[in-house]
Amino acid sequence: MDQQKSMTWKRSDEPTPKKFKVSSSAGKVMASVFWDAEGIIMVDYLKKGATITGSYYAEQIRRLREAIKEKRRGKLRSGMLFHQDNAPVHKAAIAMAAIQEAGFELVEHPPYSPDLTPRDFYLFPRLKEHLRGKKFDDDSDVMAAVEDFFESQDKDFFSKGILGLEKRWD
Repeated sequence: MDQQKSMTWKRSDEPTPKKFKVSSSAGKVMASVFWDAEGIIMVDYLKKGATITGSYYAEQIRRLREAIKEKRRGKLRSGMLFHQDNAPVHKAAIAMAAIQEAGFELVEHPPYSPDLTPRDFYLFPRLKEHLRGKKFDDDSDVMAAVEDFFESQDKDFFSKGILGLEKRWD
């Protein structure tokens, strides 16, 4: 049956039509990006078939705290503001407890305000622009391209995104 579907009519004097092979490429990659005015603190890639739950997000918060200890020495003692949107996973009791245990001061996010999330108005649009039109063989190539993009940005890039939040908030 499949062979019959691919059959086409042609005249005897016409060349045989070309058949194109479908090649597999990278699928979608879910990245959770934690960053501040100095740059990327942690990127977490969700495994294929997994979903982000309150427990998963709480574990990310714990790993984020450790990454801050390593990359931003002394910042935890001086206090860290933490901003997230109102996604149900972010508001789950286990996630809120992890934020409190980490010692983060949560900056409340107004309901129905996606334009106040720096990743949505600043970080991801620029990342998407950088990746647009590129072909990737597999997910690891996508992840490498994301890492390369972040590493190629200077400190001003990240501080502009955080300062953009302050302007939008006002």
